[in-house]
Amino acid sequence: MAQVPQRFFDALAVRTWCGLSLRALGRAREEIDAINVYPVADGDTGTNLYLTVESAVAAVEAVFAAHELDDGAPGTVEGPSLAEAVGAMAHGALIGARGNSGTILAQLLRGMAQVLTARSEFAHTEGPGLRLALRNAAESARQAVAHPVEGTVLTVASAAADAAADAEGDCAEVARTAYEGARAALAATPAQLPVLERAGVVDAGGHGLVTVLGALVETFTGQAPGPGAATVVHARVEPHEGVASAPSPAPGDEVLAGGCAATEGDRGVARVADRGVATVADRGAAAEADRGADPAFEVIYLLEAGDAAVTRLRQRLDALGDSLVVVGGDGLWNVHVHVDDAGAAVEAGVEAGRPHRIRITHFGHGDAHTAGTGRPPRERSRRAVVAVVPGEGLAGLYAEAGATTLLARPGEPPASGELVQAVRRAHAHEVVLLPNDAELRHTAAAAAEQARAEGVRVALIPTRSAVQGIAALAVHEPERRFDEDVVAMTSAAGATRYAEVTVAEHRSWTTAGICQAGDVLGLIDGDVAVIGADVTEVAATVLDRMLSAGGELVTLVLGDEAPGTVTEHLEARVREAYLAVDTVVHRGGRQGALLLVGVE
Repeated sequence: MAQVPQRFFDALAVRTWCGLSLRALGRAREEIDAINVYPVADGDTGTNLYLTVESAVAAVEAVFAAHELDDGAPGTVEGPSLAEAVGAMAHGALIGARGNSGTILAQLLRGMAQVLTARSEFAHTEGPGLRLALRNAAESARQAVAHPVEGTVLTVASAAADAAADAEGDCAEVARTAYEGARAALAATPAQLPVLERAGVVDAGGHGLVTVLGALVETFTGQAPGPGAATVVHARVEPHEGVASAPSPAPGDEVLAGGCAATEGDRGVARVADRGVATVADRGAAAEADRGADPAFEVIYLLEAGDAAVTRLRQRLDALGDSLVVVGGDGLWNVHVHVDDAGAAVEAGVEAGRPHRIRITHFGHGDAHTAGTGRPPRERSRRAVVAVVPGEGLAGLYAEAGATTLLARPGEPPASGELVQAVRRAHAHEVVLLPNDAELRHTAAAAAEQARAEGVRVALIPTRSAVQGIAALAVHEPERRFDEDVVAMTSAAGATRYAEVTVAEHRSWTTAGICQAGDVLGLIDGDVAVIGADVTEVAATVLDRMLSAGGELVTLVLGDEAPGTVTEHLEARVREAYLAVDTVVHRGGRQGALLLVGVE
């Protein structure tokens, strides 16, 4: 069904654009993931862009819902202003930005919002205002990147703004011209960036931006731009494996260079360069050759800090790694960097202000192009462990033990798609999945089912705490038969009682009585068992109750906000009262709970 066109860029147009962008990225996500080779071939650019826009959509919908609630009668109010809608869009993208391209897209949306909110006296803007917004978007995104590289999404954004600057007419004409300029720039990216040319692909982030601009055209015209409006490139098309749906055009035929309106057959041959279409294996090999000694971790976090502190942070992070992008302003920033020392990147944020929603991803050594229709570029490992962990300290511990980790931010559990991406990064025939949270059982099950559909043998061990995951990982032996290894790991996890010490956020009923906001809670096997005022006392009581049933090993995982002396006190207590019990202490970082306890 055709979309009802919007005449002006107002709050309703913002809402429509966000929704259309999300749907378009949903359709293009796998294709964009499959051509992602720069800056790191981790195959998640499409997913990251989708999740970024999903956060923007949620923020915009919340603004519209708030206006209806304020009136008390849905549909009877004028709705939010343009400034409120674009401000929500930009803020939602900022706090939900994922990956390098998602962070840049968030800054592009923020750049547009800066222009449009400055025109807050107007209920809407027309063609000239949209042109200014696109220009400021491109310039602010380029300024946010420490070392801009041509042939990337930055180039595509600049081309869109340049094309729009010459457009005369309404918003529909400006959007269409910007889209066509972006398409042409996308087709030229392989000639600007050698890694793209060798892999035979266009830039994945640029492809995502073209998709978003295509949704902007649909917002104002009511129709998605079709192949007739697309920019095409001449390419020598050769027989290739890995794209089952691709047609077989003759040499020299015109081939679509990507875009949101391509047919299924078009998508199959969208990965082109002047020297022909590369196979999936060729793309993986080219990306691996270009990777060299790239940093091992991607670190992303939101940061509350002032401008001066962020300036110093940029300098420090630039010295630590690469792919540095810092976006935001007005005291809230989204920081993205690739580094070898993830802890140092987080510590730099702590010195600059208050980092939260910290996300650390280990790139690993597997090629990301295993989710598409082609064969993997090189042999998979036999077996891998994928684990969800609550803090960067445990992420490092699990990674040292050989696991592929997914960091769960406090209060923001990962989606099944993120777990699937982690399984793909593990690049193994067999995967043991450790959710380490009772609330993630169904999410992990859905991810495991999807991974199995992609040909990976997955066993889900229902670990309910990271300490149970540690116990399972301790007995993991990749050389054992898969079923035997899974049984041993499941048995070790099941034999480990778990507890946590945390602080109550509000007054509520618990299994141990009524707690007040600020009370220290001790939870054993998921239920509140102790309520107190002192962290050390509550932790000691919890430990005594757990050891009353026996145990040989106590694992303590200390969070950043816990008193440093609590583990010393607990270790001394174990030595004095439980002579045959050993104690191991780990630092968990910002893990949500003050203390995690495991007893085996």
